Amino acid sequence: MEKGPVPAEKPRGTRCTNGFPERDSSSRPVDKRPRPEAKSAPPADGWKEGRPRSEEDNELNLPNLAAAYSSILRSLGEDPQRQGLLKTPWRAATAMQFFTKGYQETISEVEDHRELEKCCVFMLLKIPFSPLKVHIGYLPNKQVLGLSKLARIVEIYSRRLQVQERLTKQIAIAITEALRPAGVGVVIEATHMCMVMRGVQKMNSKTVTSTMLGVFREDPKTREEFLTLIRS
Repeated sequence: MEKGPVPAEKPRGTRCTNGFPERDSSSRPVDKRPRPEAKSAPPADGWKEGRPRSEEDNELNLPNLAAAYSSILRSLGEDPQRQGLLKTPWRAATAMQFFTKGYQETISEVEDHRELEKCCVFMLLKIPFSPLKVHIGYLPNKQVLGLSKLARIVEIYSRRLQVQERLTKQIAIAITEALRPAGVGVVIEATHMCMVMRGVQKMNSKTVTSTMLGVFREDPKTREEFLTLIRS
């Protein structure tokens, strides 16, 4: 049987049918050096994160925000141009910027006003931040914050787009990082409008979340004293 001609071997560097140079694995050096690890992004809920919004941002974005509310009104079947609704989109836009003004403040501004104290009793603060009720207790370690500063910490984090579980943790971590106390306990009681005004429509329903750090987590006696003060 007559054999056909043997195809010539492709010279290195010739192009494949897809138009790209053919790789020659035999001649390529193998790079065994470890690749540098990618730097992980800082946590989004870090207590000292930068200020993501300024007053200038508010002024610049107000027209876009108002236009979005006009679109909402039209989608609901209303006419934003009718008498009585002409200023509603702008009012709603400025109200939303106020409700989320926590994006314009940082916890480090509160930390600058901490005071030096020598005391061994833990402080308890109840903040009726409608519809939230926030209980804060901590055991100081030389440094304490004024009561108004604790309220500001709650306000900064609560005036953001939030979930209750994250808010509870952020308040506890912020106080821990600012004061380095022996322990922090935060309990939040909240009435959620999604359960009161729609959905199951239970008027007296409450959601309770807690975060315990340091001795509040490790020492049952300290934790129970804190919880007893909350209930009393």
